[in-house]
Amino acid sequence: MEKEKNEQIVLEDDDEPQINYRGVKAMPFIIGNETFEKLGAIGTISNLLVYLTTVFNMKSITATTLLNVFNGTTNFSTLLGAYLCDTYFGRYKTLGFASIASFIGLLLVDLTAVFKALHPPECGTKEGSHCVSASPLQWLFLLTGFALMIVGAAGIRPCNLAFGADQFNPNTESGKRGINSFFNWYFFTLTFAQMVSVTLVVYVQSDVSWSIGLAIPAIFMFVSVLLFFGGTKIYVKVKPQGSPFTSMARVVVVAVKKRRLKLPEQPWLSLFNYQPPKSINLALPYSNQFRFLNKAAIITPEDKINPDGSASEPWNLCSIQQIEEVKCLLKVVPVWAAGITYSIAMAQQTQYVVFQALQSNRRFFSFKFQIPAASYTVFTMITLVIFVPIYDRIIVPQLRRITGKEGGISLLQRIGFGISLTVVASLVSAFVEEKRRNLALTKPTLGYEPHRGAISSMSALWLIPQLSLAGFAESFTSIGLVEFYYKQFPENMRSVAGAFFFCGMAASSYINSFLVTIIHRTTEGAATGNWLPEDLNKGRLDYFYFLITTIGILNLGYFLVISRWYRYKDISHSHSRGAATVEMEKKSDKALV
Repeated sequence: MEKEKNEQIVLEDDDEPQINYRGVKAMPFIIGNETFEKLGAIGTISNLLVYLTTVFNMKSITATTLLNVFNGTTNFSTLLGAYLCDTYFGRYKTLGFASIASFIGLLLVDLTAVFKALHPPECGTKEGSHCVSASPLQWLFLLTGFALMIVGAAGIRPCNLAFGADQFNPNTESGKRGINSFFNWYFFTLTFAQMVSVTLVVYVQSDVSWSIGLAIPAIFMFVSVLLFFGGTKIYVKVKPQGSPFTSMARVVVVAVKKRRLKLPEQPWLSLFNYQPPKSINLALPYSNQFRFLNKAAIITPEDKINPDGSASEPWNLCSIQQIEEVKCLLKVVPVWAAGITYSIAMAQQTQYVVFQALQSNRRFFSFKFQIPAASYTVFTMITLVIFVPIYDRIIVPQLRRITGKEGGISLLQRIGFGISLTVVASLVSAFVEEKRRNLALTKPTLGYEPHRGAISSMSALWLIPQLSLAGFAESFTSIGLVEFYYKQFPENMRSVAGAFFFCGMAASSYINSFLVTIIHRTTEGAATGNWLPEDLNKGRLDYFYFLITTIGILNLGYFLVISRWYRYKDISHSHSRGAATVEMEKKSDKALV
C-alpha cells in the first residue's frame, strides 16, 4: 500500500475545511478495530455449532438451522445499518455505537457458559442417554446476546470497509492504488484474525473451558472498541447526505408517470441533467441500458427549473445523473445473485465439514493431540493468508504489465474464477466424504462420537484439499465482490455497497437453511436413506455435495452470461460531455465486459 501523507483536496465551497487524508496513519486503528472485532465475533461464531449441540443440547439439524437464521439475520441487518449510516449518522458514529453493542452481546453469550443456571445440564456420555433442553429463561439470555451481536454486525460490517477507503484520496494515483491494496490487506488481516479464532480460541473452548473460551472473544471486542476511538483525531469523517433511496424512488415514480412519452433522438443532449454542486457522487454519462428509466428526464411544458438549475418538482422530473445512479444499482443485482449461490457452496466448507471432522480421525499424525473439529476451517484461511500477499505484490503487477488494467484482471474475471473454484471444491468434498463413509462402514473404527456414530479411520487431514480450494475461491470472489460493489455503487452509497456483500451472504444462509431442511425431509423416507442424519455414516452427505456441485455449475454458466451483459460504471468523462464523450458513450454501450 503506497504511502500518501497529508494529501489534501479543497472542496468546491471555499468555506468548507480542507480534507486531510492520512490513509496509512489511520489504517492501524481501522483494521485493528475490524481485526479484533472479528477475533471476538468469529471466536464465538466459529464454534457455535459445537456449543449449541454440546452445551445447549440441540440436535445438529436444529443447531444448523438456527445458525443459518442467525447468520442470515446478521448479514441482512447490515442493509439497515448501512441505510442509517449513509442517511443520518455517518460511518464514524455508526461504527462506535455498533462496536459497543457487539462487546455487550459477546459478554452476555459468555455468561451463559459461566453460570450453570444459564445453560441446561450436561447430557450423559452413553448412546441413547437423555438430554434436557434449555429453559425459556436460558434461551432469552442467549438470544439477547445474539441480538446485540446482530446490532454490532449491522453497523460494523458495511461501514468499516467504506470508512477505511474514505481515508485515501480517490483523486490521486497513490490514493487509488492505496484503496485497491486496502481491500486485499483488509481481507488478509481479517483472515489472520479468523485463523487465531478457529485455532487457539476454539481449542480453549473445546478442550479447556467454555467460560474462558467465550471470555476471550469478549476481551478482544473490548480492545477493538479502544482501538477505534483511539484514532478519532485523524479520521476523515464523511458527512451523511440524506437518503439515497429517496432519489432512486423518485426516478422509478417519474419514469412510470412519463412512460407514454417518446425519448428524443439525441437524449444525451436534450434530457434534463443536473448535479448538486456539493454532491460527492461523480458525474455519470448517459447510457442505453434500462432505457425505460431515461423517460424520467424528459422535460415537459409543465416542468419548471429553478434558477440554480435544479428541478422545481423533484417528483415530476429527474436528472440523467439520478437515473444513472439507479442503473448502477440495478446492474449490480444480477451479479449479486450469482454471489448468493457462491456463498451457499462456501457455507458447506464451514458447516458440514465440522461434522465430517467429528467423525474422522482428528489425531495429528502419530501424536495424541487431536485437532478440534471446528479448527479445520483454518486451512481455508491459511490458504487465503498465504495467497493474498502473493497476489497483491507479485501476480497483480505482472498482470498489470500484460493487460494494462489497474487490477491486473477485471473485477468480473476475478469473481468468475473464484466461482469456478467453488465448483471444484464441492466436487472434491463429495469424493472425500464418500471415502470417509466407506471406511467407517467397512474398516475398524476409532471409537464412538457421542450422539452421532462411529469415528472413521480416515484422517481428517483429507479435508484439507477442499478447504484450501475454498480459500483460493474466497481470495478471488469474496474480495472481488466487495471491491466490485464499492466501485460500482454511487459514492454516497458506499456503506450500502458494503452491506450488499453481507446481504448476499444472508440470502445464502436462508436458502442454505431451506435447502438443508428440504433435503432432510424429502430423503428421510427415500430408498437411499436420509442424506443428512445425525450420524453421517448412516447418511449420504456425498450426494448433498454432488447436488451443490451441480448448482455451482449452473451458477457459473449464469455468471458468464451476466458478465457478457454487464457494463462497468463509466467515469472517464464525468466532467465533460462534448462530442467526444457522445462517441465514447456509443462505443461503451456496445462494449461487452
